[in-house]
Amino acid sequence: MRILLTGGAGFIGSHMVCNLIDDGHDILNIDKLTYAGNIDNLDDYKNHERHTFKKIDICDCDELRIALTDFAPEVIIHMAAESHVDRSIDSPQSFIDTNINGTHNLLKISYDYWVTLSEEEKASFRFLHLSTDEVYGALALDEKPFTENSPYLPNSPYSASKASSDLLVRSYFKTYGLPTIIINTSNNFGPRQFPEKLIPLMILNALENKDLPIYGKGEQIRDWLFVKDHIKGLIAAMKYGRPGETYCIGGDNEVRNIDFVNMICSILDKKIPRQDHTSYASLIKFVKDRPGHDFRYAINSEKAQKELSWSPQFSLEDALEQTVEWYINEQSILLKKHSRERLGNKASA
Repeated sequence: MRILLTGGAGFIGSHMVCNLIDDGHDILNIDKLTYAGNIDNLDDYKNHERHTFKKIDICDCDELRIALTDFAPEVIIHMAAESHVDRSIDSPQSFIDTNINGTHNLLKISYDYWVTLSEEEKASFRFLHLSTDEVYGALALDEKPFTENSPYLPNSPYSASKASSDLLVRSYFKTYGLPTIIINTSNNFGPRQFPEKLIPLMILNALENKDLPIYGKGEQIRDWLFVKDHIKGLIAAMKYGRPGETYCIGGDNEVRNIDFVNMICSILDKKIPRQDHTSYASLIKFVKDRPGHDFRYAINSEKAQKELSWSPQFSLEDALEQTVEWYINEQSILLKKHSRERLGNKASA
């Protein structure tokens, strides 16, 4: 198929592009190449004959319309987004611009294109929108995991902007019939994630013997999903998902932040022992909690597993070890690419 994908130079997007090319699809990859987008994330795939890259901001209606119309996609996968909570607290406007206005631009242009298709082409067309579990707010320790029917209760400018984009996507299905599918996913991890996120931040800081900053006491709980499992879920949704539906995709791996960082430190202790033979865990430093920090996220993926014939295949331990090994191997390259001020004293998750 011809698949237009936004945000394909980012963390999750680059994994998606590579998988889709391996599956034989032709890809138009649209990315603004902000700080978190890097065409080198695509490795050998960036010059692949089935991969076309265009540097376009999804807020640029004219360029976006030309690219979409010329390519004539059969599927659109919308993954471009501003996604870091801390940045949304410091500077919310860019999240409003990209996540809300940019999503609406893509929806409007996609609809204008979709209505020109034959009835058969309309029926097979899909608009897949990637979102987050953070739109549902936070859970108490004794509450059941989020489902597709959980109310939207976003607590940060980031999650509010994603909630808004989800509702816009839903409205284009309900009002105009555009065959949309929404995916709400839990915290992803894996190779090629930008180093401001929790796992790469902890690994790279540890390898440089720098503090490992953790918000509060690290008691916040996240449901961790390996990016390779996530990609398989997205592809299953593209193939088998029903238009107008939402699917929650999670890893069923609820772990406190402090425990997760200790897991990372244990792997590093085995693979690259410190010269003084102390654990990397001694570098952990608790820092002031961020405003409105959600306590717990967890996802119930039963609907996705039933309707999409999907389930996570990697254990948390194996996936985390693969991830740590990748960052160890790429350490020198990553530290050259990203300024140290971005890998400093802020925690994540």
